Amino acid sequence: MENELPLSATLKIIPLGGLGEIGLNMALFEYGEDIIIVDCGLMFPEPYMLGIDLVIPDISYLRERADMVRGIFLTHGHEDHIGALPYVLPDLNPPIYGTALTLGFVREKLKEYNLDEKVELRVVKPRDKVSLGCFEVEIIRVSHSIVDGSALAIRTPEGVVIHTGDFKLDQTPVDNELTDLATFSRYGEAGVLALMSDSTNVEREGYTLSEKLVGDAFFDIFPRCSGRIIVAAFSSNIHRVQQVVNAAVRSGRKVLLNGRSMLANVQIAREMGYLNIPDGVLIELKELPKLPKEEVCMITTGSQGEPMSALTRIAMDDHKQIKLERGDTVILSSRFIPGNEKTISDLINHLYRRGAEVYYEKVSEVHVSGHASQEELKLMLNIVRPRYFIPVHGEYRHLVKHIQLAQSVGIPSERCILAVNGNIVAFTGGHGEIAGEVESGRVFVDGKGIGDVGEVVLKDRKHLSKDGMVVVIIAINQATGEIIYGPDIVTRGFVFEDESQEYLDETKKVVLDTLSNVNIEVMGDWNEVKQEVRRILRRFFNKTIERRPVILPVIMEI
Repeated sequence: MENELPLSATLKIIPLGGLGEIGLNMALFEYGEDIIIVDCGLMFPEPYMLGIDLVIPDISYLRERADMVRGIFLTHGHEDHIGALPYVLPDLNPPIYGTALTLGFVREKLKEYNLDEKVELRVVKPRDKVSLGCFEVEIIRVSHSIVDGSALAIRTPEGVVIHTGDFKLDQTPVDNELTDLATFSRYGEAGVLALMSDSTNVEREGYTLSEKLVGDAFFDIFPRCSGRIIVAAFSSNIHRVQQVVNAAVRSGRKVLLNGRSMLANVQIAREMGYLNIPDGVLIELKELPKLPKEEVCMITTGSQGEPMSALTRIAMDDHKQIKLERGDTVILSSRFIPGNEKTISDLINHLYRRGAEVYYEKVSEVHVSGHASQEELKLMLNIVRPRYFIPVHGEYRHLVKHIQLAQSVGIPSERCILAVNGNIVAFTGGHGEIAGEVESGRVFVDGKGIGDVGEVVLKDRKHLSKDGMVVVIIAINQATGEIIYGPDIVTRGFVFEDESQEYLDETKKVVLDTLSNVNIEVMGDWNEVKQEVRRILRRFFNKTIERRPVILPVIMEI
């Protein structure tokens, strides 16, 4: 149900993703006949999403209002903020606004889908203002774990809404580009209707450490390494790549880049002047055997233990060109993404089996977060001093904790809005409330299929993975109802057929005995025969071995 407030007098903020989850960030602002969108991100599948490649937001609400969408504003270039664009743009194709590196990453992504020449990308700089319909958006510089991060000050007929994007208050950023507290303060002095703030690290006390501490750790570790050094990091973290390069150059090492996204992102960042790599430092894979081990540093993707990544293949001793040897060092310079802990632990164990020394977040300061901790979040609240507060970018507990934090600095509980995906946060005459909801949810991408796999299919996949499948093939004379072939039993993931032939023979006998007592009218209706086979086998399997496989009767009428 959508809200009943007059369309012309209501600002509607509608999150379609990112509230109640990490990833899938997307929110729209609607007033009258104008809509602008903030971010368009994806989420990587959770463990129960068997076979799913990606998850994107459900844009049914926007699809019906495509002619009202004036533009998409991107806060930064991480996948959870830009990754859904190739799947959304065929339905919505407004201009896209973002900082230079953000749009550099977007352009490369759109090339893969042959959309790069069909989409208008408009580069904006910090403190630029863009007017679209009734909205005016100012870009505000913020520090994050990626270059060119930005917050947005969105001026609406109801007042200013500030969306922080992902941020932290790094006082010593690698590129010396500080979070623009002066602009946040300017808006705070003038009056802010609502603040939408990053909740990712709300459970962490104190302040988030500076990115420069990672560089200091590299400078400390590199000179002590006698063999090759392999650093695994996210390819979008250009500051991290820069610090690895700096440490490699200082310790007399050449740098090998590995991984398609690492090569692409480094090339984009170098061309745009965001990454400084001296001439002669980068080498290609074919040069690796010619260099002494103590002169090599490799920067690779695969820090999350992805099965097909180069780092995993190296750890499993399954890489054709790169073999780990005793004395080599591997640095996992990224956080353990929730849900990946076991995979990463297995990766670390395999690296140790190869004889490598391994550094990771739990044992060394080789990674720091890009998100603000409690004291920084409080400072943002106190600088902006919003009338209303809406926590974003976090699981449900993060949103709740962030509201508690906001109340601790003086924002009344009645002005803290705990919204989830699909809620309509409506502002009229300075008053804000949740005033209904729109269709929202998750759309699964499996191969080239978008949205054709739903919860029912996932349930079937889970069922198959747990108890396997039994196919029962029977040929029936259409005229007499007589079984002239079968039943033939084929199983997958249920029992090992070669060692269970006696049990399968008993299964065939159960089917034959059951069908021999069925009247000819039922035998003439193959749907009825299928139901009867399923019913008797479910009972038989549950009683004999307490398993519930997927049962697929195949009836051939002859």
